Amino acid sequence: MNGGLNVFSLVADSSVPVKLVLLILLVFSFLSWVIIIRKYSQTKAAMENAEEFEERFWSGGDLAQLFREVSNRNGGTGGIENIFESGFREFARQRQRKTHDPRSAIEGSERAMQVAGTREIGLLERNLEFLANVGSISPYVGLFGTVWGIMGAFQGLGDMKDVTIAVVAPHISEALIATAMGLFAAIPAQWAYNRYATKVERIASRYDVFQEEFSSVLQRQIQTDDVA
Repeated sequence: MNGGLNVFSLVADSSVPVKLVLLILLVFSFLSWVIIIRKYSQTKAAMENAEEFEERFWSGGDLAQLFREVSNRNGGTGGIENIFESGFREFARQRQRKTHDPRSAIEGSERAMQVAGTREIGLLERNLEFLANVGSISPYVGLFGTVWGIMGAFQGLGDMKDVTIAVVAPHISEALIATAMGLFAAIPAQWAYNRYATKVERIASRYDVFQEEFSSVLQRQIQTDDVA
């Protein structure tokens, strides 16, 4: 169809700098979607893991038994389970020293949980910065390709005697395809960054609440052991 928009033809007829810009934006878009899919799986798994583990944690079972179950998974744990495992291991190590200062056992456990929690959140935040950068710079990269294409188009049209809309329109379309590609790469990346950054904040808050609650449980455990 003569009047149709043929994107592939526009790309093929564009200049080398514009093609390079389009290639860069295509790579940005591909990497962004890879990260988006991975972050969806990671955040979903982290939330499901937290819900499942907290249900087991508050079921009233023996914490030592729960710790053994988590530890025997051969590195298959993650998220809130790692926080629990690190905190309980440090708590047990401090108690084995027969220290007379319960505060040192609690503080040691809290530090271990804080380190584990920071590590888990760091894994969830990985590559989010790349999404933010793609969302910020892709429109400008596309705009650069558009400006370059328009300059080349007008330079070529300067040698023509009769310039009409029919002559100018294809050259302008070739240039504007770069802007469209920039938006195509930027919009999903920016949306995904905002979405997953918010999810990570919620997960981090949930981890913080669990650490405080677990510390309270350990304090009660110390008081019970001292009375016994």
